[in-house]
Amino acid sequence: MKNTRYIATLFALALLVSWNASVLNMNAAETKIDLSDVKITKDTVALWKEHCSSCHGKDGKGKTKAGRKAKVKDLTDKKYQASFTDTEGFLHTKNDMKDDKGKEQMKPFGEELKDDQIKQLVKFARVLAQKKK
Repeated sequence: MKNTRYIATLFALALLVSWNASVLNMNAAETKIDLSDVKITKDTVALWKEHCSSCHGKDGKGKTKAGRKAKVKDLTDKKYQASFTDTEGFLHTKNDMKDDKGKEQMKPFGEELKDDQIKQLVKFARVLAQKKK
């Protein structure tokens, strides 16, 4: 009898965790990020240098050793920039970015950075494409 209760409790817990994860993913997908009021400051540039430039480079082209190894896309490429929304850029930066096979391409920064800081970095990446001549 104890074994049956234990299994039932585990099953209920698994269902609860599964439901909670799906709700969280739904909420994340429904979030729309608006960068229109986000300002790029000296702090944004410092955040980029600290958290992004080792792979993406100071200029966003991804031509660093780590960037080439990770096959980082050129953030100054307007065609690449058009392939994702601000919301997708935000969520990939916050949660992580995986390839089609589920392999992590970019680590999550949600534990290290506040949402406003991540928005600044996404806006900074958008500006890199605008600066390209």
